[in-house]
Amino acid sequence: CGWSHKRERHSTSRLGSMRVYEKALGVSSREMETISAVASWTTCSIGMMVFNKLAIGAFPAACTLTAIQMLVSSVLLLAFARSSIHIGSWQDVWRWCMVVPLFVGMLLTSLLALEHAPMSLVIAFRGTSPILALAVERLYPEPLRVSARMVAAMVAMCLGVALYCRDMQWAESRDGVLWVMLNSLFAVGDRLVQRYLLAKEQRPVDVSTTGVALLNNALSLVPMGFAVLLTGEFRQIVPLCRNLSGLGVFWVAASCVVGCGISFTGVWVQRLIAATSFLVMVNVSKFAIIALEVYAIKTKHPLTAVQVAGVALTIVAGVWYAQARRDIEDKNKDGETLPLAIGGKA
Repeated sequence: CGWSHKRERHSTSRLGSMRVYEKALGVSSREMETISAVASWTTCSIGMMVFNKLAIGAFPAACTLTAIQMLVSSVLLLAFARSSIHIGSWQDVWRWCMVVPLFVGMLLTSLLALEHAPMSLVIAFRGTSPILALAVERLYPEPLRVSARMVAAMVAMCLGVALYCRDMQWAESRDGVLWVMLNSLFAVGDRLVQRYLLAKEQRPVDVSTTGVALLNNALSLVPMGFAVLLTGEFRQIVPLCRNLSGLGVFWVAASCVVGCGISFTGVWVQRLIAATSFLVMVNVSKFAIIALEVYAIKTKHPLTAVQVAGVALTIVAGVWYAQARRDIEDKNKDGETLPLAIGGKA
């Protein structure tokens, strides 16, 4: 009973503090949550790409590394977030299994892309993901209207990729390009299906944010285990571990920890923003990664000025596209409420 009263006082105090912050900053609790989710995911996203790039270089076994990340994420969630994990029923688990193949494909192809290509190439080609997402959304019963600004932004994305490719070493980057394109397909499918299962208007699954992160990682361990066996990577695990340096262990551990964070924050963000907006946000967070590749991480072929301009154009075009899309979505919301207002006056 005393514990319950203490918990109530803590919750009341926390709610009061949140209201003070909201009043001071002039934002609603929904906006504060969105800002927090986006900032958290961006931090994890930058760390995930950088640490994955360094981890796959130190431990070149993509399937095994992905399985390790999933296992560590599952253990950390059970150890530190068990109280917040909620899964309504086995039916919700069964429905969420739709996501597993896409989630596995997205993580695995991401590592393979980073193994065969520089981070800037991955960022440049992933920058066109909103085009693919929009194409899939055209199949929806009520697809979003495409404006001239959205089309112009998509053209700018493609131009940015073309600029990057002008000075690219095609002979060495061909495999990387193929993995990035495949990764984009999995990423779009993953985001759209998760958005469908989590959206309030679409009979969402009764699973908490941490529960979704746990399901993503725990359920994916099964197909990843088969992948390790089928590719023969299990024979390489012992030799790779013996040759792993202390710094290599750190990169692998860091990628696992950040991977757990991105699993949680990714689902958190998707509850608050649309799938295409999420993909655009991915592109916006990549400026810091480009700076790291240019100034901190040594690559075999340093980026040229034209390539940097191409990646920058792709990212800026992503921001432009996000704004244009948001304007259309806002107009659609206004259009939905206008007939009700007129009817009320009548």
